[in-house]
Amino acid sequence: MKRNLFSDIPADFPSEISTVLAESENVKIERIVSDDHASPEGFWYDQDQNEWVLLVSGSAVLTVGDEQVELNAGDHLLIPAHQRHRVESTSATEKTIWLAVFY
Repeated sequence: MKRNLFSDIPADFPSEISTVLAESENVKIERIVSDDHASPEGFWYDQDQNEWVLLVSGSAVLTVGDEQVELNAGDHLLIPAHQRHRVESTSATEKTIWLAVFY
């Protein structure tokens, strides 16, 4: 079934929207939509899988370990399994759309 990465995005939403686009036993592909969202204060992701993210639109600032990383449309990043990371901010002027591949 044909779907569009930019469809079905509400105008306003209180927290990030994660939609699983495809998955198998070892791989999951998600679309994540942010709108001026950030990780809760003191919260860190620590995942069992590697995560490759592509910022399709918008912008974001992540903290990965001790490094702050700015991402703009087209930028991509590999976050190894168990690498602590958090979202510091996402664009307040446009939707930030991520494509995340967990493997």
